[in-house]
Amino acid sequence: MALSNSRVLAISRSVSLTVASSLLLIDLAMIPRMMPQQFFGGINAFSLMAIPLFILAGNLMNVTRLTDRLMAFAKLLVGHLRGGMGHVNVVSSIFFAGVNGSAVADTSALGSLLVPPMRKEGYSTAFAAGLTAGSSLIGPIIPPSIFMILYASLTNTSVGDLFLAGVIPGLLLGLAFMAMNAWYAWHKGLEKRGGLPSRQELVVTALGALPALVAPFIIVSGIVMGFVTPTESGALTALYVALCGLAQGNLRLADFWKAMVDTTRLTSAIFLIMAASATISWLLSYAQVPNEFVALLDLYIEQPVVILLLLSLITFVTGMFMEEVSALMLLTPIFSPVAMMAGIDPVHLGIIITLNITIALITPPMGACVFVAAAVSRLEITALFRTIWPFVVTAILVLILLILFPSLTLWLPAQLG
Repeated sequence: MALSNSRVLAISRSVSLTVASSLLLIDLAMIPRMMPQQFFGGINAFSLMAIPLFILAGNLMNVTRLTDRLMAFAKLLVGHLRGGMGHVNVVSSIFFAGVNGSAVADTSALGSLLVPPMRKEGYSTAFAAGLTAGSSLIGPIIPPSIFMILYASLTNTSVGDLFLAGVIPGLLLGLAFMAMNAWYAWHKGLEKRGGLPSRQELVVTALGALPALVAPFIIVSGIVMGFVTPTESGALTALYVALCGLAQGNLRLADFWKAMVDTTRLTSAIFLIMAASATISWLLSYAQVPNEFVALLDLYIEQPVVILLLLSLITFVTGMFMEEVSALMLLTPIFSPVAMMAGIDPVHLGIIITLNITIALITPPMGACVFVAAAVSRLEITALFRTIWPFVVTAILVLILLILFPSLTLWLPAQLG
């Protein structure tokens, strides 16, 4: 059986990372002893089991059509505004973020459903595709988040605190894209479509979407209150979604099998990249690269804002040319000692790194979400790359706001964590 394109790409990246890391070794005799140990040790952590479970929960949401109900609810809430379909795009991304935490999956799902009606409303194809790719960045920020779980496993930071810390930044990102969409709608003279929904419509649609809306609260509250670990929360959420699908008669055996297969494919790709990245991280530590990096930034160690801006710049440039999981696992062990010396809260650092890595998903030339958005909207990738920069700048402005005001990130964990 031929391997899927995603698995082939993951294997090639894994092999490339591993071969490149071996070239950093001074003692070649260490290769047969240490490389396999670090390769498999990088994914031998119980907390990482949460990743496939959250992915499975998201896939089950899709096959049981719970995500359709989320979109219908978003349409009822903001579809009547000027530029309504653009607002629906962003609000749907906020709702979807609490389902699977995958920006690429959100781009694929929303792009195929919302880009055509946005064109009918008067949007250009480039703006519709760009807004779909840009708003999908909310997915890894609002919990659950695969990037946050990886960061927590590398730094021993509380997953619950990271999940709580991502709520306000995720909502800010959504508001920023909604403001951008509102300006576009006003500038292009788009008209309102439809009137205010009736109270009965709101109640009926909200009740239909309630099972999907409850899922994020199960995830966050269970972890924060100490009832379950992140891994157990993932299993509980997947079970909850499956039971909802069965109760509504929307989960067949074939659907469940499809969700399992999709989860296995995506998980294997992620874990292959993680394993190779863990090997490089160990080699960089062996070569004392983190210590050298601390010494390099020692001049700014009393200025945490400057440190975060410099780390963000490095992450932004790295993310342009490196796969996101690899960049996260490569940079986090190097950045953490610097942040610790500067007195930066590890939860705040985690959100800044996560948002940086997420922005790379829409940044040329490696932005995965841009490629997906271009494919589902049938737009030339070069044309979308030329028009994606306003969305990149909007996300960067939110990032700078979070750097300047750490309380936007740390207030909610301080209240509930």
